[in-house]
Amino acid sequence: MYKLSHAWSPSRLFLNGKLTSHFHNYLKDVSSITNTLFHPHLHVPTNFRWTSPKSNSRPTYQSGRWPVRQAETKVVQNILHMNVGDGEHSYAKNSLLQEIVISKTKPILEDAIKEMFGVTNLTMPTFTVAELGCSSGPNTLLTISYIIDAVCRIFQEKNITKAPDFQVFLNDLPGNDFNKIFESLPDFLQKLKKEKERLMSSCFISGHPSSFYEMLFPSNTLHFVHSSYSIHWLSQVPNGLVNKGNIYMAKNSPPHVFQAYLKQYQKDFFLLLSLRAKEMVSDGRMVLTFIGRAMINPSESRDCCYHWEALTKSLFGLVDEGLIEEADIDSFNVPIYTPHEEEVREIVKMEGSFTIEKLEMFQINNDPRDDVNNTSFVFNETEVGNNAAKYVRAALEPILARHFGAFVMDNLFAKYAKLLGENWCFEKAKNTIMVISLKKRNLKVCQA
Repeated sequence: MYKLSHAWSPSRLFLNGKLTSHFHNYLKDVSSITNTLFHPHLHVPTNFRWTSPKSNSRPTYQSGRWPVRQAETKVVQNILHMNVGDGEHSYAKNSLLQEIVISKTKPILEDAIKEMFGVTNLTMPTFTVAELGCSSGPNTLLTISYIIDAVCRIFQEKNITKAPDFQVFLNDLPGNDFNKIFESLPDFLQKLKKEKERLMSSCFISGHPSSFYEMLFPSNTLHFVHSSYSIHWLSQVPNGLVNKGNIYMAKNSPPHVFQAYLKQYQKDFFLLLSLRAKEMVSDGRMVLTFIGRAMINPSESRDCCYHWEALTKSLFGLVDEGLIEEADIDSFNVPIYTPHEEEVREIVKMEGSFTIEKLEMFQINNDPRDDVNNTSFVFNETEVGNNAAKYVRAALEPILARHFGAFVMDNLFAKYAKLLGENWCFEKAKNTIMVISLKKRNLKVCQA
């Protein structure tokens, strides 16, 4: 049986018509019980019960740790996804930054397709594409339209009357909002048919919910693989982290934290390359875009640590208000790694299935409206902070809410937005973006 850690009576929650400090503890209890009872992936042991060793303490798990915490430090597959739907904080409404990145990397995508068709049989009946970490919203099908346009243009230039059929697999974790994608498919396919009717026969699009750190497709079936803003997510939080007072690599993190994150990234990226190599045809292409960092030493790279340090500072603001405990912060680490160019090149070389055709890096402001090409942009501290925080919230809220509680999210991101806006006056918050174009080796030629 589940019990609240205190006897919550109205007199304890309200005094003279005002909320008392006990109200926050009440919210913690209710939020914790709700998350425990109704989370679909959580196994609750039979010896689970609430205790209250201190009058103002958070309920504790008798065996020593919360079952939710154990899941979060391991596999992220069941809890990681962008904010679903089309509400104010949804990814669909807050993905302009990713859209700009996709547009900036479009020439590399088009070059990869053009180079592939320079050595590939143009009579192929079907061109098979996989989009890894497709998420939901307008960007998902924007990338697919770029790929289809590039292929059709090549066939037009060569005066070939019919392009191949397109088979498109949209991949993301099971928690992704696939329904949102499927709702938009009829209009997308209708528009495609109208624009490409004379050249393109058919386009088949399906969802594939699974981790891209697993085998997804049959061997030798994929011609082109694309991913944007996804593969910096790790398969799990690195093991053995003791990163007190931080939620990611920070300037004051102990050396083992940087080593653990790098080791996990090396393992994951090596695995991703190996799996895709099995699934792709020889001379197939893969274009990957993800967040990287400018400096080899992550503790010295502002683009690597600044965002997370600001978010950590905002979380400590919640500690000061009694909404969460410092131990909650100590037990949480973000399953992301932003690699340096040398680290990426080394893993590609070590895995051996691909050659690097192109690798480029550029920076983008966290508020993408603040761009040299946007002549109408007028700086406003509050708006800049709010916009930058919205993009982060759309991506991180599900995993943060699972750990700290959904009821603190508005407060957390209000603090985060304020910090970003204040610091923008002195130095703009930027992400370093890395895009790499890979060619699958022709193994028969290599062995010969």
